[in-house]
Amino acid sequence: MNLFKIIFSWWNGQTFGTFLQTLVYGNMVGKDYYGNKYYQNKDDTKRWVIYNGTVDASSIPPEWHSWLHKIIKTTPDQVKFNNFNWQKEHKKNLTGTSQAYVPLHEKKLPYKRWQPK
Repeated sequence: MNLFKIIFSWWNGQTFGTFLQTLVYGNMVGKDYYGNKYYQNKDDTKRWVIYNGTVDASSIPPEWHSWLHKIIKTTPDQVKFNNFNWQKEHKKNLTGTSQAYVPLHEKKLPYKRWQPK
């Protein structure tokens, strides 16, 4: 079943084409705390990520997002980022999961039509 997922689906990690490209041209440069693996080719013209589990762009931390889009040249594990005390830790998007935020709804009173006096 895993071979079927690799060949025919892109949302379960990597496709067969990405697997071959990573095998032939990819140099692993790091791994984040979600388990995503980051690669680049030999001349650093392409950078890509192999997701740990379901493909979800919100599971990429901001530091690695900067590296993927070539905002920073060195990998985030070689750079010291200054986090301010007001910054929160990065969390991936939980929409559509059982852990998603659901606001409490107030009980609405029956609708009363406005009547002029």
